[in-house]
Amino acid sequence: MRGTPRTRRIPRPALGVLIGVTALFTAGTLATPAGAAPEPGPSTARVHSVPASAQQQARDFWTPERMRSAVPLDLLDADARSTDAAPRAGRPATVAPTVPTAGTADVGPAAFPNGGGAWTGGGAVVNTAGRVFFTYQGRTASCSGNAVTSANKSTVITAGHCVKLEGAWHTDWVFVPGYHDGQAPHGRWTATKTLSTPQWTASEDINYDVGAAVVAPLDGQRLTDVVGGQGLAFNTGYNLRMYAFGFPAAAPYDGQKFIYCSGTTNRDFLLSSDHGMGCDMTGGSSGGPWFTQFNEATGTGLQSSVNSFKYNFLPNRMYGPYFGADAQNLYQAAQSS
Repeated sequence: MRGTPRTRRIPRPALGVLIGVTALFTAGTLATPAGAAPEPGPSTARVHSVPASAQQQARDFWTPERMRSAVPLDLLDADARSTDAAPRAGRPATVAPTVPTAGTADVGPAAFPNGGGAWTGGGAVVNTAGRVFFTYQGRTASCSGNAVTSANKSTVITAGHCVKLEGAWHTDWVFVPGYHDGQAPHGRWTATKTLSTPQWTASEDINYDVGAAVVAPLDGQRLTDVVGGQGLAFNTGYNLRMYAFGFPAAAPYDGQKFIYCSGTTNRDFLLSSDHGMGCDMTGGSSGGPWFTQFNEATGTGLQSSVNSFKYNFLPNRMYGPYFGADAQNLYQAAQSS
């Protein structure tokens, strides 16, 4: 951890205020099957390939002790992230979840809205979501992520800053679905490739803070054959009922419990075109999934954003990028890898 979070401030003449942005390390539809979502445009994702030797090293590196001790890195410098262009639009499109149905039907409802509490509902989300671990600038760190329906059955969606930050791709990258208390009940899945949007890769634009990973088979099985995959939705608008999940690791949380928020979102009117939701999750929750059409009884939904950042002066409000054409391109690139 970097100690007390720093606040970087940038001028915004239209607002007449100084604003700092804090990251959250440790932040009508056309139904289509996996692999068939319409191609939104020419912009392509940026891909980082991981050698086989590094994949094995990552799997061995992340012992239960290292997972428990991984710390959140909790600041993005707002003035280093251009926010001039809103996300490119495309046609509304959805991808259906592909999750086992056994054992998910008797889950009781949770409170809506909820500003941050332990998820006790069970369902598919406790298996598809998990913690992301990696090495960043020589130290261990963590984010959150989620397995999604994909043609390769091996795609994880997370935040852009959970795969690349300050010009460097993270190393020792693994996804641990269903993580709890240092345990990896479904194994540690190492990345063969990590990907992000071209805008995040080039300038770390917070409007495009979306990342993905393609993970290697484990014990002869592919990821979503083991844990299932959530659905996705692109270009579906704002002001939606959404649920956000993650593994916050900065105080008052410790990274060992699965936390959720829920509420009706609105569009950020300050520095980004992101969704905003009342939520007190902290560092470590970055990359955790936001769902529309979330079914509490089964724990399934359509992933439509990820935990990305907070304004320092709004600690109880979370922001997540709009899944537009470039997020859709990223998903297509990942599932085709």
